[in-house]
Amino acid sequence: MSIWLQPEPQNWWMIVDDAVAEDVGSGDLTSGALPPDLQIQWQIEAQAEGVLCGVAIAEYLLAPYSTDPENAFIEVHRVDGEYVQRGEIIISGLLPARRVMTAERTALNFMMHLSGVATLTDLFVRKIEGTNARIVDTRKTLPMLRTLQKYAVRCGGGHNHRMGLYDGAMLKDNHIAAAGSIQEAVKRLKGYASHMTKIEVECETLDQVAEAIEAGADVILLDNMDPFMMREAVKAHKGRCLFEASGGINLDTVRGVAQTGVDLISVGALTHSAPSMPFHLEIV
Repeated sequence: MSIWLQPEPQNWWMIVDDAVAEDVGSGDLTSGALPPDLQIQWQIEAQAEGVLCGVAIAEYLLAPYSTDPENAFIEVHRVDGEYVQRGEIIISGLLPARRVMTAERTALNFMMHLSGVATLTDLFVRKIEGTNARIVDTRKTLPMLRTLQKYAVRCGGGHNHRMGLYDGAMLKDNHIAAAGSIQEAVKRLKGYASHMTKIEVECETLDQVAEAIEAGADVILLDNMDPFMMREAVKAHKGRCLFEASGGINLDTVRGVAQTGVDLISVGALTHSAPSMPFHLEIV
């Protein structure tokens, strides 16, 4: 059984290894007080209900080495994307005490943050059930954690927008202002982009929407429009492109936005403002 929800986030082990190095530095001073041959049985338990994410990271950090005693083990009880209740055991094992104490905080930090992102995403997804819209993330991510945060969004039932500047073209207001017009910006982009590249254009008015569609945009970003204007844009151009709503959308307003007929709703808060979901590691 794969612990990761496929596909795995790119280079996740490098991010985790850097986090361990940040915490341990030249060595774990405190764990040196423990006997080197002491083995402990441990478990990670959820302290709140929510959507799980980051189990594979905990497994990576707390799995026995080949040099560990033969009776060391690890058991995964719940996997990413599952909804868990407070008190549920997520992962458990038997390991040298020094290893557990050194890896504990890094494992919990990742699980707490990523499960928080997955849980907030799940709340947004539930709010728009029964509509045709999808919840998607943005590039408003914590530096160096983007692949993991976007993975967490998928664990929560959301979908990923472009990963970065390299895998999708989005002409925002400053691009358009610098190029002179939507028409000119799209024309220049089409001159060098692959035929596989989707082009999205940010629009603030209905006139801009019409211009972007005529220029050949694949996706229209309806930026900070009220639901009435969104509905009008979708109705006027339905079937000619995808429509994405964005700008200050929260749990109270997201369903009304979805009911305008947009295809996508991007929410920056999924990754920049998700509260952590608490877990703790206990010796049993």
